[in-house]
Amino acid sequence: MAVLRMGIIGMGNMGSDHAKKLIRGIVPEVELTAVSEMDETRLEASKAYLPESVGLFASAESLMDSGLCDAVLIATPHYDHPRLAMLAFDKGLHVLCEKPAGVYTKQVREMNEKAQDSGVVFGMMFNQRTNPIYRKMHELVHSGELGAVKRVNWIITDWYRTQAYYDSGSWRATWAGEGGGVLINQCPHNIDLLQWICGMPAQVRAFCHEGKWHHIEVEDDVTAYMEFPNGATGVFITTTGDLPGTNRFEITLEMGKLVCENNTLTLHKLSQNEREYCFTSKDGFAKPEVDVSAVPAEGDNSQHMGVIASFAKAVLNGEPLIAGGEEGIRSLELSNAMHLSSWLGETVELPIDEELYLQELNKRIAGSNRKETEAVLFDTEGSFGS
Repeated sequence: MAVLRMGIIGMGNMGSDHAKKLIRGIVPEVELTAVSEMDETRLEASKAYLPESVGLFASAESLMDSGLCDAVLIATPHYDHPRLAMLAFDKGLHVLCEKPAGVYTKQVREMNEKAQDSGVVFGMMFNQRTNPIYRKMHELVHSGELGAVKRVNWIITDWYRTQAYYDSGSWRATWAGEGGGVLINQCPHNIDLLQWICGMPAQVRAFCHEGKWHHIEVEDDVTAYMEFPNGATGVFITTTGDLPGTNRFEITLEMGKLVCENNTLTLHKLSQNEREYCFTSKDGFAKPEVDVSAVPAEGDNSQHMGVIASFAKAVLNGEPLIAGGEEGIRSLELSNAMHLSSWLGETVELPIDEELYLQELNKRIAGSNRKETEAVLFDTEGSFGS
């Protein structure tokens, strides 16, 4: 069986977690052949669990030039994602990028153009797309059998983080190091799913509260109102400060409502299209019959390793990716729109003004505080953040 030789760039929480799983043979199509890490202590610590056959490099560039890899998995702080991806494209290496695609869309747009010109395989680590429940929601909404989307509500507040988490790296929760908070770190998964399932909104009005629940300079509490091209509306609420948190995703359509909560997908199916019923019923208080049922959502919820396996099969056999790399710009544009709306105190249209966003971001980078802290690695089991 053909095997893809992969190198991991960045051995922080996610990079080290991926490495430990790959050396266990969880993805037989992939052989981990090299890792790179700028932090000497962290790179030295990786020797304790990596086989001697895995090359260790102090820079991404030396890893790429080593000849040990056919592809790289980028798991560095966010600002470096596009730069490293473009460097890999230039060297003819296939690229799988951790979320988010970058921090601002202007840079990511350039990355996407370079990827298209390079001819290599480019994938995004949107591991939640492997979840059978979200895949079923995508199928039901896009099939048209439930009619058009009318309303979207997602309260996703189970991303709880302690102050110790934010203090675990000098780059974390700073405008200069990370480029944002919950929107750019934890919620790219949810924002990607929202646009993948429901489409991109046409405009956004958001309220991003910076350092509301933690001693940080970026947002840790967000409420956003969205309007979609067809007139549907939506609300997206997230925070890293709620305990216990909630994860409830509702999509109301013309023929009923989908509710995803507690790992269960429930369909409230109307006997008649609500839009038709509204204007044909002769009873002012009448409602069509509703059938409520749990929707079976079968399949392998393979998460990160499933995305890596899919990426390897795309390179080796030309099979489709779970998420193409160029798709990363969509969720990033939506999070950029939320930031920009909050910064300006007004509704913003999509596509956003990329130059204006970068100007506003640079203002915050200029005033960002560099933290002096010793890097700490946490066990990421059961978490999809980084």
